[in-house]
Amino acid sequence: MGKFSFEHSFEIDTLKRLIAHHQGKFRHQSLLDLHYRGESLSVTAIELGQQDKPCPTVLFVGGVHGVERIGAQVVLSFLGSLLNRLPWDRHLQALLKEVRLSFVPVANPVGFLQGSRSNGNHVDLMRNAPIDAEEKVTFLVGGHRLTNKLPWYRGKNGMETETKVLVDYVHELQKTSTSVTALDAHSGFGLADHIWFPYAHTKKPFEGMGYIYHLKQLFDRGYPHHGHYKIAPQSHYYQTHGDIWDYLAKANPSDRPFIPLTLEMGSWAWVKKNPRQIFNFSGYFNPQKTHRHHRILRRHVVLMQFLIEAAYANVLENIDTEQLVRLQVDAERHWARK
Repeated sequence: MGKFSFEHSFEIDTLKRLIAHHQGKFRHQSLLDLHYRGESLSVTAIELGQQDKPCPTVLFVGGVHGVERIGAQVVLSFLGSLLNRLPWDRHLQALLKEVRLSFVPVANPVGFLQGSRSNGNHVDLMRNAPIDAEEKVTFLVGGHRLTNKLPWYRGKNGMETETKVLVDYVHELQKTSTSVTALDAHSGFGLADHIWFPYAHTKKPFEGMGYIYHLKQLFDRGYPHHGHYKIAPQSHYYQTHGDIWDYLAKANPSDRPFIPLTLEMGSWAWVKKNPRQIFNFSGYFNPQKTHRHHRILRRHVVLMQFLIEAAYANVLENIDTEQLVRLQVDAERHWARK
């Protein structure tokens, strides 16, 4: 259900080309090796920047859902831009002496090849983490264990290998970082672009909400004409079981700031502008027109660049305990449910 097949994946091929063309500019490792229909696949992590001391880290993730190809494309496009700028951009060179940038552009490679939301076991990775919703969730959409023939299936045998390696990798980053900010790129909800943050499993306020409110203030002031994002806890829209970022927020192995953000690109707007997309399953989640596709790849660069500049400025690290208490109060007031 909800599948379309690809013999090859543009995103996987793009990642391979970036690795081959820019050897020596970064470190890369396979978090997981997979095989699908005779093809060797990998969940690959790429890191640029500081490795010798604890530093702020920004993590960009794409491709958790194989059908939401534009998320991986946005991450890969930004990574390609950084790699092409690196030989001449002195500011970027200085930034990378103090910051670590990490990329997991295709977290679900089998999903990309089979053109599905789920992985090769028909499990939705974003419903697969070992954390349950505290309140009632929407039937099916919130995650279920009924059958893997229905979408949003959570699985029954613990974490899938793709989920586990992503969780383990984030834990390693947390242990060696003074802060970790993660941006996970998705598509498919609503007419607007959303930035969601924990929690998805409960309506209780996220303990790191004060940090996010401060980043929001800086972004709004620094880019006053770029405020098209709707920023809120995911629970304001719907609740789910098994959210990876909720689980990681609860299982943070350090007391350092961990800020998981989900970019949910509003694909309904693309369908509204080009209704013929409804006759193509991919069209529900990805822009089909070339000019619109290019616009989406440009649209989120300011946000991603802002996150790495905030890391370079030690914005999260410079918030003291008293300020964080005030920010948390202001954040809870700002995002209080009406």
